[in-house]
Amino acid sequence: MLKELHLSLSLVLMFACGLLYQLTLRSQCFFACLPLFTSPQGPDGLLRSGRSIVFIETSERVEPPPLVTCAVESAAKIYPEQPIIFFMKKLSNATQLTPNASYPAFSLLSAIDNVFFVPLDMKKLFEDTPLFSWYTKVNSSKEKYWLHVSSDASRLAIIWKYGGIYMDTDVISIRPIPEKNFLAAQGSQHSSNGVFGFLPHHPFLWACMENFVEHYNSGIWGNQGPKLMTRMLKVWCKLQDFQEMGDLKCPNISFLHPQRFYPIPYPQWRLYYQVWDTEPSFNNSYALHLWNYMNQEGKTVVRGSNTLAENLYRKHCPKTYRALIQGTEGAVSRKPGTGNR
Repeated sequence: MLKELHLSLSLVLMFACGLLYQLTLRSQCFFACLPLFTSPQGPDGLLRSGRSIVFIETSERVEPPPLVTCAVESAAKIYPEQPIIFFMKKLSNATQLTPNASYPAFSLLSAIDNVFFVPLDMKKLFEDTPLFSWYTKVNSSKEKYWLHVSSDASRLAIIWKYGGIYMDTDVISIRPIPEKNFLAAQGSQHSSNGVFGFLPHHPFLWACMENFVEHYNSGIWGNQGPKLMTRMLKVWCKLQDFQEMGDLKCPNISFLHPQRFYPIPYPQWRLYYQVWDTEPSFNNSYALHLWNYMNQEGKTVVRGSNTLAENLYRKHCPKTYRALIQGTEGAVSRKPGTGNR
């Protein structure tokens, strides 16, 4: 009996040590152990569920800044039963981070069960789409807005192939989006491509990819992005002005009111970094676009500043706020990222 008890205790101890070891690895998990394949389905299986929330990084950045981290965490918090897939171009390279390097944002995000990092292999992604012929001919080194244009193309192909919701990396989720096939209005009769969602193989996205190639002009910022979505939407349905808070319904597409994602329009983006006497409730919004592309001044969230952005972080991405947001003395201005607009 005593021998059996010793054996049982030994097994429990071994199990506890193994669990502690795994937790230690998880807490120190950097580039080499990102949760690429923690799901039995693998990344392709996760994407084929058609329910993924997708983020894309087309630069060589390996450590997400706080706003990006907040966007991903807030999505994981709002959609706990859905995979949050973060495509990163850097993961396509053979680069490895040194084991003793410190990457707090990666560590934070990799500890969230429904967040997965996936390599962004554009050549493979664009196969069997109208974008493939364009991609194999374009000279990216001569493209003025390549980081944005390649992101515009990638999001179209990913959502067309797999379905789901795409979000820019400066979009903070605050409540679930109830629509399956939708575009987000940036203003009256003007669509954004910073947030959109479709079921797999939706014909609207195929038409967008065809138009992307046929009317390619990389010298005009947004021509392959929001301007593409707007001109295709005008072909797809007869746009009218929004009435009060109602969304517009087109054939198999909902065009969502600007209040859903853009209650603060881009000319007023600095309002996110100001203190409000009475903060807006955003009761009519699903997510908030913080317009990081406009933030050429490098404004950041500062702990204790009581700005609108700080309070959004505190509520919707509390882990990011606790781990990455510093006070006034430790605040560091960061160059705006390229995976958002």
